[in-house]
Amino acid sequence: MTRHYLKVADLTKDEVLALIESARASKGERSSLLSGKTLGLIFSKPSTRTRVSFTVAAYHLGGRAIFLSEREMQLGRGETIEDTARVLSGYLNGVVIRTFSQVDLEAFAAAASIPVINGLTDERHPSQALADLMTISEYAADLSKVKVVYLGDGNNVAVSLTNILVMVGAHIVVCTPPELELPSWAVSEAEALAAAGGGVIEILEDPAEAVRDADFLYTDVWFSMGQQKVPEKRKMLEPYQIDQRLLDLAKPGCRVMHCLPAHRGEEISAEVMDGPQSIVFPQAENRLHSQKELLKLLIGDAKV
Repeated sequence: MTRHYLKVADLTKDEVLALIESARASKGERSSLLSGKTLGLIFSKPSTRTRVSFTVAAYHLGGRAIFLSEREMQLGRGETIEDTARVLSGYLNGVVIRTFSQVDLEAFAAAASIPVINGLTDERHPSQALADLMTISEYAADLSKVKVVYLGDGNNVAVSLTNILVMVGAHIVVCTPPELELPSWAVSEAEALAAAGGGVIEILEDPAEAVRDADFLYTDVWFSMGQQKVPEKRKMLEPYQIDQRLLDLAKPGCRVMHCLPAHRGEEISAEVMDGPQSIVFPQAENRLHSQKELLKLLIGDAKV
């Protein structure tokens, strides 16, 4: 049966933990596991980390990657998602899709006979979540004792980060303005994963309260791709900026994370992002290592 990775819960808790452990152990690895196999990258949004990390991951495993812009495909001229999925299933061994609609991604996967990986939709970013968990595990030996605080907009990154943390038994606080909180469906989904995995999810509004005793602070851009910069939203989010004042309220030695790209001076200060408690760039590098393991599992038929 063809397996996809469209959301965090498409992997089990044991699979996620094994994948992270293997990714940490095999940094820098080269193999021929994907020799003769080709990964397609279908993107309708700009990308730096997702496109480059998946491309290099395929190469490191002996495979190839081909980039396909949605605008340059027949999708852009009215071919159905399902027809495109069936055609590409005859050419490729797997596909990473970065698009707007989660529904469209799921329609593609339903028609495909090859693994489909979510490289970001407006609703979710599960490949980023794998790298996030890997990074956290490098600085915290016991995930069940970790407190992560996400500050800002309750967006796709927040959804997937919350899901993967509660799945493995960690504690996450999602701190947002009430108008930008996690969607109710996402909270319900996280609560179900927390019940099964032993994690804890808290929803708070006050950043000073949220960061107390935090091991990690995490943020993302306030305006996602395609969103217009609205002054009202910026003003609403200003108290949620991770700056030195807020970081000083957290646990001593608290680490700072950001999925990038960062808008310095908005969601995070340059002082903090470049400071000694920032692990932003190791976090970015871990996209490569965690996604290599994902490709091994889904396309290379590796067992975890």
